[in-house]
Amino acid sequence: MLANSLVQLDREHLIHPVSAYRSHEAKGVMVLESAKGMFVRDAAGKELLDAFAGLWCVNIGYGHESVVEAAAAQMRKLPYATGYFGFGSEPAIRLAARIAELTPEGLDRVYFSQGGSDAVDSAIRLITHYYNATNRPTKKQFIALQKGYHGSSSLGAGLTALPVFHRNFDLPNANQHHIASPYPYRNPAGSDDASVIASSVAALKAKVAELGAENVAAFFCEPIQGSGGVIVPPVGWLKAMRETARELDILFVADEVITGFGRTGPMFACAAEGVSPDIMTVAKGLTAGYAPMGAVILSEKVYAGIADGASPETMIGHGYTYSGHPVSAAVGLEVIRLYTDGGILANGQKVGQQFEAGLAALASHPMVGEARSRGMLGALELVSNKAEKTPFGAKLGLSERLFRHGYKNGIVFRAFADGTIGLAPALSCTEAEMETLLARLKRTLDDALDESDVRAAMHG
Repeated sequence: MLANSLVQLDREHLIHPVSAYRSHEAKGVMVLESAKGMFVRDAAGKELLDAFAGLWCVNIGYGHESVVEAAAAQMRKLPYATGYFGFGSEPAIRLAARIAELTPEGLDRVYFSQGGSDAVDSAIRLITHYYNATNRPTKKQFIALQKGYHGSSSLGAGLTALPVFHRNFDLPNANQHHIASPYPYRNPAGSDDASVIASSVAALKAKVAELGAENVAAFFCEPIQGSGGVIVPPVGWLKAMRETARELDILFVADEVITGFGRTGPMFACAAEGVSPDIMTVAKGLTAGYAPMGAVILSEKVYAGIADGASPETMIGHGYTYSGHPVSAAVGLEVIRLYTDGGILANGQKVGQQFEAGLAALASHPMVGEARSRGMLGALELVSNKAEKTPFGAKLGLSERLFRHGYKNGIVFRAFADGTIGLAPALSCTEAEMETLLARLKRTLDDALDESDVRAAMHG
């Protein structure tokens, strides 16, 4: 009765993010009730292996008592502290210092947000302020990647290049532009590393030339494109784009909201290529989803440009009530301790190899056009014809079918509308749990293929 009551209350009152409102009302909510380790349990008692870490965020797995204790202790001691009026709290100060210690060299100034979307929004505002404060007011154009995701704030959703985030929102704005995704599987320039990198560099240079370098503020990119379908650029791509941005005198912003905190292997994806961006945005793994928090990390160049662009007593008019929230900061400090001293980062690096090998093995499945991954971030792109790389038709509703079969088989993943399966298991995943994940994933693919109309859609 309780579950039925919740479904009805949800139907009448709760607006869900990125959902088809009426369709959701008709289907009803799936209420999650509890979680431990890699598994979540719903109100019907069904246990599901969470192969997506909630929403790419529960990197340490569910139910770490030390995180709960850190939050409870901070709540008892100081549940809230404003960052306004010169106030602060020990957890926020220590977390900012720890982030500066862990991020690539040169990123030392931390502004806390409540998540990834408002971290990106803050970055855009601070970049605008930076150029105005340094007497370059014409630099107002922003460039990002097709299939990129930079949140769903009023500004960030325009940098995002997924149609659902633009439809009926009057986006992108006139000063927001996109260049082709470095999408090896479907890159017109060719799938080899050199071609993919060269085509992206050329596209960025061409777009800046078209707009005028004196008018371009920044280039935003994810080291791996998450919500666009886990697009994994070749090694060397990130470094090449960073160097190109420097040559063009535009700021390079690395959006590590998904890739940060061990998701791709190292603590940050930028570190794998020795890249130090001008600005980095983070969230998700910062608190492993146990509390809301994000951050914008600025280089000293950008921070000084803002700080010194006015008289010392002039306020910079950007701030949030919950910036540097002490409970979220206490959670973040303990989560980072678990990554480093608790061995979770190292475990993710080890099990990540098993994950990558397991996905690569699934590339031979009749429905899989490409398996791609880096660390504990991966995807299977499903096609109806491997030779032609033909996507399944939208009318088939493959993503809904995949999710349904996954639920039956006890696994949760991201089923993208184009038929791609997105995966982001917790870094705490054991080798045995990874075997279970891969077996349930294969069973789900087999079950989908067993449907007569799916099989009929296969050709070649």
